[in-house]
Amino acid sequence: MIKTIVKIDGMMCSMCEAHISDVIRKTVPGAKKVAASRAKGEASFLTERAVDEAGLKEAIAATGYTCLSVESAPYEKKGWFFG
Repeated sequence: MIKTIVKIDGMMCSMCEAHISDVIRKTVPGAKKVAASRAKGEASFLTERAVDEAGLKEAIAATGYTCLSVESAPYEKKGWFFG
């Protein structure tokens, strides 16, 4: 798994967070655990494969927000969950 963190400028409310999350889900096939935080000014998600950074930046810009950076790193699940 790969964890990607996208730094975003312009999120002001919970609807902004929802818009960013929707854009990520539509732009990145197979994105999981998508979360956006206006307080942190970022969004994060998990994928199986590397992300098309240029396409993601373009999709975010098309919604009126500014993508400041995209950082990806290997992600390993911590702990076990039983349910």
